[in-house]
Amino acid sequence: MAVEIDSEDPERFFVRGKGRYVDDIKLEGMLHLHVVRSPYARARVISVSGGITGNELRASMEAVGEDAGGEENTSVSFPVLATETVNYVGQPVAAVLGDDRYEAEDRADEVDVQYEPLTPVMDPERSLESGPIHRQMKDNLVAESVLGKDFKANAPIELEDTLRMARMSPNPLEPRGLVAAYDGSMLTVYASTQSVFSWREGLAGSLGMPEDKIRVVQMDTGGAFGSKGGIYPEYVVAAHAAMKTKRPVKWIENRYEHLMTTDQGRGVRAKMKVYAERNGKVKGLKADLLIDAGAYPVGGGGWVASWISSQLIGPYYIPKAYATSRAVLTNKVNLGPYRGAGRPEAAFFMERMMDKVADETGLDQAEVRMRNTTTKGWTTPLGRKTPPSKPFFNEALRAFKYSSRKKKEKLGLSLFVLVPASSGGESAKVAVKGGRVKVWMGGNSHGQGHGLFAKMLASKELGVPENLIDFQHTDTSALSSGVGSWGSRTAMLGGGAVVEASRKLKAAAKKKLGKRYSKARLLEGEYEAEAFFKPKDFLNSLGANMASARITKVGMGTIDEVVSYYDVGTPLTPYMVESQIEGGTAQGLGEVMYEQVLYSEDGQLLTPSIADAGLIHSTEMPKVVAMTGTHRSSLKHGAKGLGESPTIGVPPAATRALEVALGRRFSYLPIEQEKLWAVELPKE
Repeated sequence: MAVEIDSEDPERFFVRGKGRYVDDIKLEGMLHLHVVRSPYARARVISVSGGITGNELRASMEAVGEDAGGEENTSVSFPVLATETVNYVGQPVAAVLGDDRYEAEDRADEVDVQYEPLTPVMDPERSLESGPIHRQMKDNLVAESVLGKDFKANAPIELEDTLRMARMSPNPLEPRGLVAAYDGSMLTVYASTQSVFSWREGLAGSLGMPEDKIRVVQMDTGGAFGSKGGIYPEYVVAAHAAMKTKRPVKWIENRYEHLMTTDQGRGVRAKMKVYAERNGKVKGLKADLLIDAGAYPVGGGGWVASWISSQLIGPYYIPKAYATSRAVLTNKVNLGPYRGAGRPEAAFFMERMMDKVADETGLDQAEVRMRNTTTKGWTTPLGRKTPPSKPFFNEALRAFKYSSRKKKEKLGLSLFVLVPASSGGESAKVAVKGGRVKVWMGGNSHGQGHGLFAKMLASKELGVPENLIDFQHTDTSALSSGVGSWGSRTAMLGGGAVVEASRKLKAAAKKKLGKRYSKARLLEGEYEAEAFFKPKDFLNSLGANMASARITKVGMGTIDEVVSYYDVGTPLTPYMVESQIEGGTAQGLGEVMYEQVLYSEDGQLLTPSIADAGLIHSTEMPKVVAMTGTHRSSLKHGAKGLGESPTIGVPPAATRALEVALGRRFSYLPIEQEKLWAVELPKE
């Protein structure tokens, strides 16, 4: 009982409507899973009867969880189905099965759960002083970081601000989902995922199975934005149910469940203080960050504190810096990566302070940034390697035509460093059989068109026309290892692995064929090569954005245009680069003016639909101009990262443009709608 997966063909995806998503799978005897969820943000579970329960399941997510609070606190794991307490609205408590989705939902009435409600902790600030959410812990502190050295300031200008980025839901077009099938020996999982290997590892740990008894196959995946990299409770329940019933089990998330229970991003407060000279040069930075980690110490809660702090200096030369950060638990769904995953937060906080320096000194925003750029690469006091930023910023300003446009438009700028997830490397496999070439990568394509550059690179290395190359969906049975697609890494690392695997295959063919080798004879044989590529150099790159704003005839501040200038190295597929920038710009603008997740004081979700969550409409999109620098990386194919750049650079640039147009300071995202109205209507 298997699902046939076609090779990736962009025309099949986008023109013919023949994509094959998880919800398209129909297997004989398939059951549908429905999850019974907590209506409370915090409560004791007195009893659960009916359906699949946590006591029956006897599995937890300890294998993919993290310790909470270090040695002084007891480890807290994220339960698959809650048995003692629930800690956010929507937490899974039980599950039921039906022959179709509707029967499964109806059978939820057979489950009886008795709760004793408790007072939830919703505010991260109050969490620091509240009793612990989990009885195993002494407090709600998940992670704490101190970077740099404290210093005594000696500068004529001292500027402070408290900045915040609200929590956001990833909201990919396709929500989460899987189909699990078990033949008595092998568990096969068809997944909407960013990493088949992360899923295999997580399921093996949760179910207590060897990894070689689990196969994870990626289906067509309609977006992720960080939400599909690891496993969730529902995945373990579906797998368990398939193994117990010996029937395939499907679970597909609806949009309400997504907004309620899929890991959220951002949710950070920063108290920033900069020390500067009157000429605009920043001499020192102090920061204190507070991160809302949600209910369990998994996902981003354990690492995001030090990750954001380390990037606060960005592309600038600031000789002294001291950053403290804490991640605390609240009774909200867990914190996870959302497009950029800490990079947008760091850039927003630093860029807002650069704008504050410009306002205080009376200098132009571009001039303040330029005076703090570097002509040489260096390692910041917070431990992050930074490329030379002055030459790049000069390029960007010329590309923006900033000097002429600033005289007549309300503009905002941003300058940032993209730190890609280049550690860990990536895999690829190339095979020749039946006159065609097949290519696999360890990182999964979920809407970015990775197959386009993978086929192009293999074609270039092997000399085989692209129409004879098939890009395959990632499958743990096809590759010996792999990592996944996130952190602007796949074009660099996955592409590098395709190059190496292609060269290994070509070398093997030449060794076998000798002087008889030719491209035609290569295709007549059967060859296979796999490579795992790890870069030797750090691959941080630079980006800049410019946004223009105006006040509409009815007095509303709006963004007219967003221009990007990102150093992508050698652009492998220029039209996909442009598409990535356009999509990321929409997300960045949504973060500035529309999107957030809101809760009531008792922990109920106040943004339970797309309309409430505030996704940007096509009618609200400004003109987007995508420009790129082309400074080759040290990699053989010359690529640099891109995917997260717009969500890093667009928010601070757009915020500044609105600030200039409306004449008021903005420190929180999203900007409240009432604050986007001008005091006076524009003159005709």
